[in-house]
Amino acid sequence: MYVYEKITVVPKLPERINRLNDLAYNLWWSWNTYVLEVFKSIDPKLWVECEENPVLFLQQVSSKKLIDASNAKEYLQKYDGFLNEFDTYMNSHDTWFDKNYSNMKDHKIAYFSAEYGLHEILPIYSGGLGVLSGDHCKSASDLGLPFVGIGLLYKQGYFKQHINREGWQEAQFSRYNLSQMPVQPTKSQDGNDIIISVDFPGRIVYAKIWEIHVGRIKIHLLDTDISNNNSEDRYITSALYGGDQEMRISQEILLGVGGIKMLDALGIQAAVYHLNEGHSAFCTLEIMRKLIQNEGLSFHDAKEVSAAATVFTTHTPVPAGSDRFPLYLIDKYFGNLWTALNISRQQFLELGIDNGADASDVFNMTVLALKMTGQRNGVSKLHGMVSRNIFNSVWKNVPEEEVPIGSVTNGIHTATWLNDSLKGLYNKYLGPDWIYNIPDTFMWNNIRNIPDEELWNTHITNKQNMINFVRERLKKQEMRNGAPHEKIEEINNMLDANALTIGFARRFATYKRATLIFRNMTRLQKIINNAAMPMQIIFAGKAHPADHPGQELIKNIHDLAHQEGFKGKVVLVENYDMKLAGHLISGVDIWLNNPRRPLEASGTSGQKAALNGVINFSVLDGWWVEGYNHHNGWVIGDENYYTDVEHQDNIDSQSLYTTLEEQIIPMYYQRNQKGLPSGWIQMMKESVRTCAPVFSTARMVQDYTNEYYAPAIRKNEEISKDHYALARQLTQWKSQIQNQWNQIKIIPDRKLNYHSEHKIFAGRPIELSTTVHLGNIDPDNVRVEVYYGKIGRDGLIEQPEIGIMELQGDKGNNIYHYRGSIHMDTGGEYGYTFRILPYHSELVSEYDVGLIKWVDHNEQTLH
Repeated sequence: MYVYEKITVVPKLPERINRLNDLAYNLWWSWNTYVLEVFKSIDPKLWVECEENPVLFLQQVSSKKLIDASNAKEYLQKYDGFLNEFDTYMNSHDTWFDKNYSNMKDHKIAYFSAEYGLHEILPIYSGGLGVLSGDHCKSASDLGLPFVGIGLLYKQGYFKQHINREGWQEAQFSRYNLSQMPVQPTKSQDGNDIIISVDFPGRIVYAKIWEIHVGRIKIHLLDTDISNNNSEDRYITSALYGGDQEMRISQEILLGVGGIKMLDALGIQAAVYHLNEGHSAFCTLEIMRKLIQNEGLSFHDAKEVSAAATVFTTHTPVPAGSDRFPLYLIDKYFGNLWTALNISRQQFLELGIDNGADASDVFNMTVLALKMTGQRNGVSKLHGMVSRNIFNSVWKNVPEEEVPIGSVTNGIHTATWLNDSLKGLYNKYLGPDWIYNIPDTFMWNNIRNIPDEELWNTHITNKQNMINFVRERLKKQEMRNGAPHEKIEEINNMLDANALTIGFARRFATYKRATLIFRNMTRLQKIINNAAMPMQIIFAGKAHPADHPGQELIKNIHDLAHQEGFKGKVVLVENYDMKLAGHLISGVDIWLNNPRRPLEASGTSGQKAALNGVINFSVLDGWWVEGYNHHNGWVIGDENYYTDVEHQDNIDSQSLYTTLEEQIIPMYYQRNQKGLPSGWIQMMKESVRTCAPVFSTARMVQDYTNEYYAPAIRKNEEISKDHYALARQLTQWKSQIQNQWNQIKIIPDRKLNYHSEHKIFAGRPIELSTTVHLGNIDPDNVRVEVYYGKIGRDGLIEQPEIGIMELQGDKGNNIYHYRGSIHMDTGGEYGYTFRILPYHSELVSEYDVGLIKWVDHNEQTLH
């Protein structure tokens, strides 16, 4: 057996078109897909064979065809035009960020994510989290943010899904050829690879830095598959979400700690660190270690500095969704770190332990992120509420509604997910500059100007294209599984472009209830097989290789799709990726989403569907709670919470069937004199009009910038001045407050001041007063509040309001008198009580001090 060295040989580009590489290696083309014509037109046949991958295409195209193109006048006009458009985009100094935050252009925002879904030819994503990260980066580029992505380069990516002849999912991992992808090694000034090192138990792990160009920004990725490492460590960046817990903690150390080291190696001094999920939370420890080692800060000083600059986005709707590691792994991998941080082992472990929710023998990455970052958010308004509930115990004595976790509702990158034919329609009726004003809700009113026939014909064309694509995937699946020729030929008759088509495509986790629509098989068969008003359903999605219940759902749907009554009307398409998603979200008529409320943090596939005129039919969960307006789609079930899941499934499935039978199907098949479903088309337009501007990453990234990035930049600047003087001051102030907090006592006055001797009238102010003993704490260092609201059935105050009590005077001996007023607009039974919080104008959140004093057993009741 002989051994050989592998080299990649590529044709030399003619000088006249030598910037084709610039276009191929910048994923700007992934949302400006018309530009790909400069590759396709050189050799259309090869373009298809290369699966529309411009990097691979340039490696395989013949030199003769390149020379022919460089001498063709028509081609050169196209090439020059596209290149000019690319250069104009790349060099613009008139972006949204330039206009709104020109003074912050030099303040880098470092975005950490375990996965990035940018395009199907770069499979370093598993699903929604990765696609959201990719869309976030694309909008950061469009808006001109000083932004850099941080991640890992998985050479096996996430698995490719095969469904075998028995219907079981098979996870296929294959090693990708990086030379054929739009990713390149990052080079030093002298042209060498840049290698960073991370301390691991008993050894050093090395990682090479790569880069992906996404418009104006870069994503830098770490790769341990290099000769510097032993064979086991070379596999750390092999597969996304692969391996056991030891592999996962290794990946997360590399992402978090290695990510900070990578920024240092690149000479990037970040002003903000955005942790997208808890996978990268170890980065906060590395930030602090550097401050302690290099700047001489204490642990608490460093924590103040780190918190000022960090933003954490949680995506999990359940406590079990967080990564948790046994303490023996924390001891193994971080045994030297708590010494470097100048804290004890127990203090270190407490950073990741939530005694209120977890067992005390696991280290929770979400809890670590929540405790170490200064700003946190969920990914929809409802998810923010859910997060405040499930992580309430992290903030002792803080009411659930005041837990410092906000929300920024997810969105999608419009130009990436809008079907090309619809882009043409939108250009025509919204105006050529609409793409630069996506969050402008008024502009989207013009969607009503699209003629019904034009919109419907475009949709039907997209639907037929989707059906053709699905059929081809099904044929490949059946051929691989050894199906006879006749069975493969039958696929050509599967799916009808004239039939109402439902799409269900997402990760096959059990809470998403993929099989809910099959709960009453007889009723569903009757709906599907109505000859006058037929219906068909397309399913797609992966289950994690370790999620056996999820794989059972796939098997179940596969079997149902082959049963009489469903055969040809229900199809399951394998290997759900961004390419298949693009066809489904623009080709089906209805986008079905029926998770078990409230377990859907946000969901973005329905947002993609809405943008393309596909109507949502969904449980009121995640983003749809905010998106639904009674005229732009349908809901399943209600907003109640159920402890009995069987009961919930029964109620939701009944709602699903009834809505299909009485509303959706009749509207779809109700045609006017032109043969158009005019009512349906109006709902399509309303779906686009109301959802497209709001649920976009253009709006989302603007929200992150306004509400999180810009405040963090300002706070980081303030806290870093004069060698971190403010951090030291805050640490000292917190220490003094904590030492003296037990001296505080609240003595509420039982006498109320109100307008009638006998009754308290709604709508009139009610004056309250209280006396507090502050010990040695200055009144300027606290805020005295009244906490009030209606009393609910459980005896607790519901939807509380906060009133500020004003200092009225000093009674001596550290006793102070406060007065304030409260307002009740409606009658009923109300409760109120007093509390004291520490106050300092430079605190990111007063709740993070961990101190709050309530009245002891003296709550007042008003009638």
